[in-house]
Amino acid sequence: MLDTLKALCELPGVSGREEAVRDFLLSKLDGAARCRVDGLGNLVVEKQGRCRAKKKVMVSAHMDEVGFLITHIEENGLLRFSTVGGIDPRVLFGRRVLIGEQKVPGVVAGAPVHLLDSEERVKAPDPDKLFFDIGADTREEAQRLVAIPDFAVWDTAFSRFGDGCVKAKALDDRAGCAVLLALLQEDLPYDLTAVFTVQEEVGLRGAGAAAYGVAPDAAIVVEATTMADIAGVEPKDRVCQLKKGVAVSFMDGHTIYDKQMYDLAFALAKAQNIPCQPKAAVTGGNDAGAIHKSRAGVPTAALSVPCRYLHAPAGVIAQSDLESTLSLLRALSMELAKG
Repeated sequence: MLDTLKALCELPGVSGREEAVRDFLLSKLDGAARCRVDGLGNLVVEKQGRCRAKKKVMVSAHMDEVGFLITHIEENGLLRFSTVGGIDPRVLFGRRVLIGEQKVPGVVAGAPVHLLDSEERVKAPDPDKLFFDIGADTREEAQRLVAIPDFAVWDTAFSRFGDGCVKAKALDDRAGCAVLLALLQEDLPYDLTAVFTVQEEVGLRGAGAAAYGVAPDAAIVVEATTMADIAGVEPKDRVCQLKKGVAVSFMDGHTIYDKQMYDLAFALAKAQNIPCQPKAAVTGGNDAGAIHKSRAGVPTAALSVPCRYLHAPAGVIAQSDLESTLSLLRALSMELAKG
């Protein structure tokens, strides 16, 4: 699964521009399931199992990542941008980016620290005062390389490090995409519908349309979730922990999760010796926020890969947590499908 995750993370896929990710997934699903793309760009996959499902179960993960869009080219060749999704401004200055389909290299730049006053030095930089430097001297030179509204993503290489960990950009939610893809490539006992959604990072937009179209009896969202198991953070505030297994949500900023599905997830994890932990904070949100309100309501669960430094140029996850997420997704989705 790590080779697939590497390929996914290294693709660009800012919200609304998920084509490269979708094309990769389609290439891997060729012949394994029936695929279609809906009007918003969600990839809907219908996987036939050995038996017909008594309940229609939808599993989902979003294809998009946080990033940037070029909004203006200055006369001196510098590029103004807008952020897409929830990027922490503290991580912007000095970072490398890749711009557009040609992956033009650039650097996030602004006024040097020597020119900042005492108040500005202790504040996060204002993205409106930053720009991309691509080494162009004039607007005309820059326009030969980029155009409005080209997208940009972090320039971060996927790598394995430490004891069973990986670092990469876009782990939210290419980790979930890798898990769904791995499940769809298996010989499943029951039918399953999987959706790779668009535009999660800008308001759960794809998930709402997908859930309306699929009309599932139950849904499971697979994502990477924030984690703060680092020095200086109290245990009660760490949300979840690296290498402690898949995190299961009971509530977040958009959803109160189905209690029966929550309990079933932990019961299955215990019965099958799958490492599992609660997501111990009512924070954040994911596509469940739109899915559970679709039509007359959809009982929904969320399974998450714990991820340090979410939405930063490089996040960190553990391979063991990725594998436990796949194991619990398999167990929970098939248990729900058989009715």
